Amino acid sequence: MTQRPDREWFLLRWLAVVTAGEFAGFCVPVIAGALTAGVPAAIALPAVLAAGAVEGTMLGLAQATVLRRVLVGFPVRRWLAATAGAAVLAYAIGMMPSTWPAAAPVVLIIGGPVLLASIGTAQWLVLRTVLRRSASWIAGTAFAWLVGLGVFLGLATPLWRPGQALPTVLMIGAVAGLLMAAVTSGITGLVMGRLVRHSRLFAATRKTG
Repeated sequence: MTQRPDREWFLLRWLAVVTAGEFAGFCVPVIAGALTAGVPAAIALPAVLAAGAVEGTMLGLAQATVLRRVLVGFPVRRWLAATAGAAVLAYAIGMMPSTWPAAAPVVLIIGGPVLLASIGTAQWLVLRTVLRRSASWIAGTAFAWLVGLGVFLGLATPLWRPGQALPTVLMIGAVAGLLMAAVTSGITGLVMGRLVRHSRLFAATRKTG
């Protein structure tokens, strides 16, 4: 009888905290990208990668804020490092087509799946130390980012125009980023909630068995 309130509490808290963390973090690459548009790659790439590290750290911190309350001994620092590192990798892959146009086909074929799975895989390497049978976090997170990035690109790309004022560019990116954050957080919240719930049920079964 207590599982449903627990599940609802977890999902609502995850949705609120992680959406806020991802949105705040994503605003940093949006600003970095807008400020470095049209500048040489030698300047733009490091700036965007650094911004990606900030986004990953803020996303990881938001997720850890929720997870540390339900997973005993949750390794917050390792989670932050894994998430930040994976975010940098994802941004590096995402920047390759514009930085090295000749590599675009390879990026789409090989880099795309790596980009989508990067954060989930890095986080799972940490998660598995405190949560049994959590490998589905990789696929769940990849799906969340596939949908979330689709929402972002579907909204922002048609609205962005060459020569737009910087505030307009930032506003479009922020609105699209907020929707992306909400979508990805909703999906990952469902996945993580299921993993935590099943882990508790498994532990309870072993204790009573």
